[in-house]
Amino acid sequence: MTAARSTTRVEDVYQRLRADILNGRHRPGSRLRVEALKDDYGASSGVLREALPRLVGQGLATFAPQQGFRVIEVSPAALRDLTQARVVIETHVVAESLRDGSIEWESDLLAAHHNLARAPFAGADGAINERWLSAHARFHQVLLEGCRNQRLREMATQLRESSEVYRCWAREPTEHSGRDIAAEHRLLCERAIERDVPGTVEALRDHIERTTTILLDEYGRRRGDLDADRA
Repeated sequence: MTAARSTTRVEDVYQRLRADILNGRHRPGSRLRVEALKDDYGASSGVLREALPRLVGQGLATFAPQQGFRVIEVSPAALRDLTQARVVIETHVVAESLRDGSIEWESDLLAAHHNLARAPFAGADGAINERWLSAHARFHQVLLEGCRNQRLREMATQLRESSEVYRCWAREPTEHSGRDIAAEHRLLCERAIERDVPGTVEALRDHIERTTTILLDEYGRRRGDLDADRA
């Protein structure tokens, strides 16, 4: 296999693993065993050993000697800490992005929002549509790309990726939980294009915190149902 083909294969397997984690096919805390994944993904051990560390780098998995790779654990306390970190980092980066972003950045943001607005959220099987996941990640990535500090942008992206795992708590997608997610993204885009720093910071903070509130409420309902079943 040539180097180019090998790189493409690693990217393909990484994207499939990522989508499966975000769709709950690999549950939080579960082992990601190379030997088992080889059959599931039709990939060699070498490809998987290149793809799995990328999940760690994105905050979707952990690695420990003698224990291997696992999907990250989730808890209410960890989600609250993660949300606080996201708000601090992402709102700072988006403010810098609005101040420094070029006309080309504006065009990229409008294009990213256009693609997101037209991507169906769920597939025929009810799982999160991979096209929507990709468009959603791209929109939030571009929103921050006007910021010149690459390290800050990378930190913000990693925190946002880690938060995606918490979708596992939702009986139905948080985007369908009585909120108008399309309107939230539209507001973010409009305020960003207007270079309205305070307005964009407020919209982004509300966007992040609303998802966390919905997920924590859902977690509480699930725990209540379990306690009732045990009574």
